[in-house]
Amino acid sequence: MRVVVLGGGVIGVTSAWYLARAGVEVEVIERQDGVALETSFANAGEISPGYASPWAGPGMPLKAIKWLFTKHAPLVVRPQWDPAMWIWILRMLRNCTEARYAVNKSRMVPIAEYSRDILRQLRAQTGIAYDERSRGTLQLFRTPKQLDGAAGDIAVLRKLGVPFEVLDANGCIGAEPGLAAVRSLIAGGLRLPEDETGDCHLFTQRLAALAQALGVKFRFGVNIHGFERESSRIDAVLTDAGRVTADAFVFALGSYSTPLARTIGLRLPVYPVKGYSITVPVANSAAAPVSTVMDESFKVAITRLGDRIRVGGTAELSGYNSRLHPARRATLELSARSLFPAGGEYSNPEFWTGLRPMTPDGTPIVGASPWRNLWLNTGHGTLGWTMACGSGRVIADLITGREPEIDTRGLALDRY
Repeated sequence: MRVVVLGGGVIGVTSAWYLARAGVEVEVIERQDGVALETSFANAGEISPGYASPWAGPGMPLKAIKWLFTKHAPLVVRPQWDPAMWIWILRMLRNCTEARYAVNKSRMVPIAEYSRDILRQLRAQTGIAYDERSRGTLQLFRTPKQLDGAAGDIAVLRKLGVPFEVLDANGCIGAEPGLAAVRSLIAGGLRLPEDETGDCHLFTQRLAALAQALGVKFRFGVNIHGFERESSRIDAVLTDAGRVTADAFVFALGSYSTPLARTIGLRLPVYPVKGYSITVPVANSAAAPVSTVMDESFKVAITRLGDRIRVGGTAELSGYNSRLHPARRATLELSARSLFPAGGEYSNPEFWTGLRPMTPDGTPIVGASPWRNLWLNTGHGTLGWTMACGSGRVIADLITGREPEIDTRGLALDRY
């Protein structure tokens, strides 16, 4: 069996790895000159199953209105003359009910937890290293109102059996000693001890090398233009390097899955939500984060990656553009400096942006498509790194006819 994976980010590479492990001949087509050079390049570094939550929640509409008038808002909408943007927003708003939030989170957490466990297996089997740490995630609340507002998430975590700890300020400092200097800012926290961290770009590079050793072929600098199709099957993908045939194809193109899918009449409910990060050297290890601190006020994640601190967050709806807005950098710096003032060297940060492929309900699209030999692995939003290994394993199982180890109902496109 021969499978062509479209896209060389963390989702495409994990898909290729697990397909190759299943004995499949695999080729990956990527338009960049290497793997993980777009959305997977400088994300927040979190592998956070317990924090796998949809953006669409009961309080989101009111928060979004409030954020329109907030300088350091975690969500920014830059209106475009793009019907796809407004359709996506309306679909997301329809998911902003308590009932849909609970359903969507219950779909997201299992694939995220499974992915973390599969990653651990991969690490044990291969010895792959990527500045990883297994020290949990701390969601930090600056106000009692934020702490009270976590009750809904805590109920879902309890229902799903996800370990968690509700901490006061002293407990937060016990988990993250670098916060001791800013105790007055802390109302409490929700700690998820099973979460991990790591450099997604480094992981993807090293996994691609392991995949090549298994026989996976990578074709870089190749652009995809369309498809040849007959009846209900895709016969070939058309690229600027020629026609490429396969028994099956996997869409793992992130936000760019959507425009390519339109060329074969497939409507994917995936839209780019722009995220930003800064990366700074650790200035004082004792004053830096141990793992990830999620600053609830700014929706910013502050993560330790070896001798660096990665600060990632904000969500911007502005279509397919990669412009770096200084205001977003200011928000990231404000969050990190306020919580870890002596932890990082903030004078000259590396500033980056990437397009997260988000669905209106927050759940990724992993599974079959209306085309018999076309499979989808996209729409992971802010959780591509968290869900990558599990999604790659699931798609490989489905393609090769094996029963996935988790319940995949609610993950495929047919839920729409």
